[in-house]
Amino acid sequence: MPAMAAGNRCLDLYGRPRGGRLIRAIGAWFVLALVSIAPARANDSPAMMFLGGGFIGDILADRNSGGVFSFHFRSGPELEFFHIRPSIGGLIATNRSAYGWLGLNLDLYFGSRIVATPSTSIGAYNTGDGQDLGGILQFRNGLDIAWRFDDWARLGVGLHYMSNYGIGDRDPGIASVMLFYAHPLGSLIP
Repeated sequence: MPAMAAGNRCLDLYGRPRGGRLIRAIGAWFVLALVSIAPARANDSPAMMFLGGGFIGDILADRNSGGVFSFHFRSGPELEFFHIRPSIGGLIATNRSAYGWLGLNLDLYFGSRIVATPSTSIGAYNTGDGQDLGGILQFRNGLDIAWRFDDWARLGVGLHYMSNYGIGDRDPGIASVMLFYAHPLGSLIP
């Protein structure tokens, strides 16, 4: 049964109205602030394959949480538009939930080694035995912080939040924290 308040506002898992507009405004301001503070140097970075593992769920509510494995591809400079690059990927959780996405990423360098990458994506979510997120269509937003090696490989941690942002019957949302390794594809393909 859908959790709806007066005026058809979508409620979160705890029966509180979702603050979607405020969250989106704060997120947009944060991305703009990052872009203005640290200019992207993504022109040199090659296409990369990312592999990661970690935790997915709600740490505070302990709702259908579990381990997660993630893989995705980020394009090289040939598909770049204003330093923003597309990505495609997916994740599979130990609770048999799965998510596949298409997204956009922006590499922001702090010095020559530390890379912060805000990302946003849209995709399809299969509940499996995991958390019911209120529909198949889900949005995933997050931030990766990584150390860049001389060969452009990266080792880092990512924090992402997945939600339908109020367009579904319910909108509990879930977070994931992952350790990842990214390898440049140019060194894999002769």
